[in-house]
Amino acid sequence: MPEPVAPALPALPPEVGAATVYEASGRQGLVDVEFRQVIPRSRACGPARIARCGQGDNLTVHAVMRSLRAGEVLVLCMPEPAPVALLGDLLATQAIARGAAAVLVDAAVRDVEELEEMGLPTWTRFVRSRGATKDARGELDVPVTIGGCEIRPGDLLVLDADGVTCVAAARADEVLRASLVREAKEAEKRAKLQAGALSFDLDHLG
Repeated sequence: MPEPVAPALPALPPEVGAATVYEASGRQGLVDVEFRQVIPRSRACGPARIARCGQGDNLTVHAVMRSLRAGEVLVLCMPEPAPVALLGDLLATQAIARGAAAVLVDAAVRDVEELEEMGLPTWTRFVRSRGATKDARGELDVPVTIGGCEIRPGDLLVLDADGVTCVAAARADEVLRASLVREAKEAEKRAKLQAGALSFDLDHLG
């Protein structure tokens, strides 16, 4: 099985989030779905490790734990998003033990209070008690499309309260450096606004 390798990336300060990275990438990579952020104020960034499950089934989530590596964002999905729980506290325990940076679930999770206590950054489309079967073989580390955005194994995912941005692995270094530059410019602009300047003037909108 091919294993995504995290690219050598510049450090991403906490204030550089999904929206900044989206803008710095040329407004590319928006995962255009509203996810529930299970751990309030959590942020995560890492390469995608993907499990494309059978419809209504999470056998492939159990399988992907064998290849999950520290720092990766575990992406769980099915052919069609549905309110079936692909992740609960026992699978989350395994993800934490393997060092996952976060989990993105284009389906449902359950055991939400336990997940909150465990602290694994988790974004999910639904919360439901309905459990999955464990009969259908899915696919590991294949491209998937979530919210109109294609996510490939090893692509960089940035997740926070604003949502999710995906950066192609080949552009990750370039985009994150551009994100740091953008954040520095915004900090400078913020200081001017706090001093009384107006964005209408600073941005020459007149």
